[in-house]
Amino acid sequence: MGYGTPQQSIPASAGKAPLSKRAELFKQIKKHRYHYLFVLPMLVFFAAFTLWPMIASWYYSFFNWDGIGWPTDFIGLGNFREVASDPGFWNAFMNTFLFALTHVLIQMPLALIVAVILNNQFLAGRNVYRLLLFVPVISTTAVIGVIFSILLNPLGGAINEMLLGTGLINEPINFLGSTTLALPTLLAVSVWKSFGTPMIYWLAGLQTIPGELYEAAKIDGASKVQSFFRITVPMLAPIGLVITLLTFINNLDPFDLVRTMTEGGPVKATDVVQTYIFRYAFEPESGSSRYGFASAAGILFSLAVLVVVIIQALTGKAARRSGTKGA
Repeated sequence: MGYGTPQQSIPASAGKAPLSKRAELFKQIKKHRYHYLFVLPMLVFFAAFTLWPMIASWYYSFFNWDGIGWPTDFIGLGNFREVASDPGFWNAFMNTFLFALTHVLIQMPLALIVAVILNNQFLAGRNVYRLLLFVPVISTTAVIGVIFSILLNPLGGAINEMLLGTGLINEPINFLGSTTLALPTLLAVSVWKSFGTPMIYWLAGLQTIPGELYEAAKIDGASKVQSFFRITVPMLAPIGLVITLLTFINNLDPFDLVRTMTEGGPVKATDVVQTYIFRYAFEPESGSSRYGFASAAGILFSLAVLVVVIIQALTGKAARRSGTKGA
């Protein structure tokens, strides 16, 4: 190489044969081995307590099995046919979806209104109000169920005593023992208990809206109601779809509240799919557990939830596409 000729840098990998995909994969695994080591406990617990029960439930659902020994009485789709023809399952199914729909249709709009109020920076003590509304969320549902069972007791319960003392009622109300009042009472307690969750979601969404939009609307003479419907609601629509999905899914499992307050009664008026499954698996009325039947009920319910989630996801995707085209 003579003087005046520019020198070119030679890559360190020059002259080496390119690694195959498998060799490159092992190289990356070796490089990040400590990361995989830390993730390993989570994977083990996921496989043991989530993946295996799901696979086992599908397997057991094809057997007439009481939970003792290894299942041998294969009955094919017999459990699924029996569950699908049981009015008790559909009663529990409807009650479970009623829980989820009540939270979507009642709790979410109320939480949005409260979030808008608490998002006002000039409201004194707004963080205290947020905390007070969120405390029930972090409280144990079973404990809340027991406390409300005591408060609503017709024999000396604090709520009945208060209503009698103020003259609003002439005799105690059996909130949890009435076939017409038990389910609305549970729904009201459930909405109150989880109210803080969608409120926090809405607050997070509200804080992403630029304040300049409201200032411009105010200069243009828009009222607070007009700003709410013309700015807040459209800007929250994308995150609102996610909140709707989360609220719906999270409230499809009211087992602990129903179990502690009514155990599905009276006369199965508050029975949900989870208590229905629990009863057949662990507290059979016939005296013999039916794990295969309970597994089939759980799978049918899971498939129904999956269909609803897919429909909701497709609806959200179509709404986002139409919003993008319109923008």
